[in-house]
Order: sequence, then structure tokens, then C-alpha cells
Amino acid sequence: MLNNSSLSLRGQFAHLTKLRIDFEVFFEAMQNLYDPITNPDGAIPLNVAENKLSWPLLKEKMEEVVRSNPIPDWVPGYTFATGSLEFRKAMSVFLENCLCHCPIDPEHLGFSAGATATIEVTSWLLGLKGDVAVFPAPCYPVYKQDIGNKARLERYDLITHHHLESIKEQPALEIHHLENALQDINQQGNRFRMLVITNPDNPTGGVYPKEKLESIAQWCIDRKIHLIVNEIYGLSLIQTDHSELKEDYPTDIPFVSFAQIMKKKKSDYLHLWYALSKDMGASGFRVGMVYSQNQDFIEAFNNINPPHMVSNYTQWIFQLILSDLDFMKNYIQKNQELLTLSYLIVVKTLRKFDIPYAASRGSLFVWLDLSKYLEQQSQEAENKQWMEIYQSTGVLLTPGQGFGHSKKGQYRLVYSCVDRATLEVAMKRLEAWFPNLPEK
Repeated sequence: MLNNSSLSLRGQFAHLTKLRIDFEVFFEAMQNLYDPITNPDGAIPLNVAENKLSWPLLKEKMEEVVRSNPIPDWVPGYTFATGSLEFRKAMSVFLENCLCHCPIDPEHLGFSAGATATIEVTSWLLGLKGDVAVFPAPCYPVYKQDIGNKARLERYDLITHHHLESIKEQPALEIHHLENALQDINQQGNRFRMLVITNPDNPTGGVYPKEKLESIAQWCIDRKIHLIVNEIYGLSLIQTDHSELKEDYPTDIPFVSFAQIMKKKKSDYLHLWYALSKDMGASGFRVGMVYSQNQDFIEAFNNINPPHMVSNYTQWIFQLILSDLDFMKNYIQKNQELLTLSYLIVVKTLRKFDIPYAASRGSLFVWLDLSKYLEQQSQEAENKQWMEIYQSTGVLLTPGQGFGHSKKGQYRLVYSCVDRATLEVAMKRLEAWFPNLPEK
């Protein structure tokens, strides 16, 4: 710590805690972005989970509703800290018809300024400092900061497999993995307080079968462990019946919202996260959500959430957009078509060079394995390889460090953060790079 710092211990901790290990390189790349005319040798960052493919559709709709509707009188005033009733009602109808396909009570929804804030507030309410939140690995790195910076929960990366082959069909998490984690955490003198599952998964794109989610939910309920399923990519699904992709999906595993299991089990230990940042490509609007049937939790959320409230103006705009179900269903279909086409561009290149990847059923990512090119199985070798890729090609991937997995040389590639023409350029650069590295 900084002994002479003017900050509190909390402030010093924040000062020394980087949000992401790849952000410094990302901002460097952003100063030298690729442009086919003005900067053809520029950088192409594919490391930040943004969906820019469908923004033109959403932008047109947003401009239309703003032009056509006067701002209502409730917008400039105070409202519920969980979100205005009008917005919560619109969101509940959208969820019922497009994502969850079961009744959603608007009184059990709570909104914060983005998924990060929702995760942070939830963690603060459900756990105490030193409690443990378990994440099946590999898993989104910044969960560590989301649950730890303020709530001070500890992250536990649960290794369920080593090779990609083990998750060819679906995520590998089983009850015996949870039992082993519980025993390990108890032996360390800590409390297993939360299990967090992202479905579809970040970074693998895997989808949990409904039956597996039900058994995991019951295991958590029986042990009074909170299970939270993050469905932030719930509508960003790959069209697995595409003629050039269906060979990767011998088994049909449809996405089924955890809300249906919550409806069935009616437990205070089951919760659902969602946000508009990925499916809607609206990360900058900062709209995160938690759904819970735990009445005490929702009331506590309302009491603690005021610093994290979504602006009323944002709520009003999305209330109008989400209420137009014809537009939303058309948007979802077109978005999935665009995601599939971009995903296919990446997969074709990886197949050409026999590079293993997890067959994604949803999300914005390809999780790929370049371990055969590593000098050795170490974090240092992986970091070196990651920088070599960037420095040689200008293509910036999300490094494996922080995902909590045992195998080195695996990376996340975001295929939705650039247009297809730019993605084609990025993959051509990687095509030129792959053959130059002999297998180690």
C-alpha cells in the first residue's frame, strides 16, 4: 500500500487494482485504429465485448421514438430506486415475450446503471467481506472486481475441465464439481455464499441444458447458497442450423431462461441478471437488471441502489422501444443473423489451420486454443504470445490471464465489435501469422 497516501485503505486498494490487464494495450490500439482508406495498417482490437452490428437498427428506432413522443412529466423527477414503474412494466412484458417466456412480476425487478453496478449491489446485499463467490472456469475476468472492489467477496475459479474437447457439447459443470468446491472452501475456513453462472457462457458461448440448471439450482437451495444466472447474452444466439455450422452441433441444446426454473422452485436463493448492453448493443446507456422472487432482497436493493440508478430519460426511451414487440422480435432475429455471419468468418479461419475452438451457441465470442504454439505451459509464455499476436498483426485479443482456467494459450476473440469487412481483414492478418509459428 501507499504509506504516504492521502487516500483511505479502500482508496489505496482501488488505486492499485487494475480493472483489466488488457486495457492499457486496448487504449493504445484505439489511438491507431484500422481504416481501409486512411490507416490500412492500423490496429483492430477484438478484445472488448461490444455488439456494434445492430446499432444502426436500434439507432433508427431510438431517433424515431424521440422525435415522435413528448417527454412525460415523470422523467425529470425522482422515481423508485429500482426503476420507474412504467419502465419495469415495459421490461416485464419484453422479458415475458422475448427472453424468459414465463410471467415476470415487475415488482420483483431492480435496475442499476449497467451490469457492473447490478452485480456489485447484488454481491453487497448477499455476501459479507471474505465470503466466496464461485465461478466455473474459464470465466469473465472482471467479475473479480465487480464482486470484490466494494462488497469484498472473494472469487473462486472452479476448474471443471482442461481441454476444449470436454466442453464440445455443453459446459462441463457437474454436481460433483460443486461438492468438491464446497469442501475446499469449508476447509479454508470460508463460506461458499454465491454461485454465478453465465448462460450463454462468457467466454465459451456454451449453453446450459435446462435439466442441468434445475439440478444445480436444487443443490444450491438445499445448501442455502445463492445461485445467480447471468443471461446478459440470452438473445445473442448463434443460428446453429446454419449449413456451414451445423456440423459443430450434433446435439440440440436450446437456450432456456433461468426465470422458468425460478418460477417453478420459488426460492429466495435464486436470482437472474440481465442487461441491455450486449443483446441490444447499448452498453453506453448503462441499463443492468436483477430479477428475484426474494422480497427482502428487492426491498434492500431499492434502499441501497440510489447511487446506481438508471437515468429516467434512458428508462423512458427504452420503455418505448421495448414496448414495440414487433420491432423487438424483428431486431432479435436480424441481430442473430448478423452475429452468425460474423461468427462464421472467424470459424472458417480457425478450421483452415486446425485451431481448436469452443463451438459457441451464444454470446459475442470465440474461445480459441493456441496452446500448440506456446513455448511452454506458463502464464509468462501466454502473455508473450498474446503480445506477439498484437505486435505482428495489429489484432488485439482478450488474453487468457484472469479467466481462471488451467490451460494456457487460450484467448477470447470478440467478433461483434467491428463490421464484417473489418473482421475479414483481421482474420486475413491472423491467417498470415498462424503458419509462421511452429508447433512446440
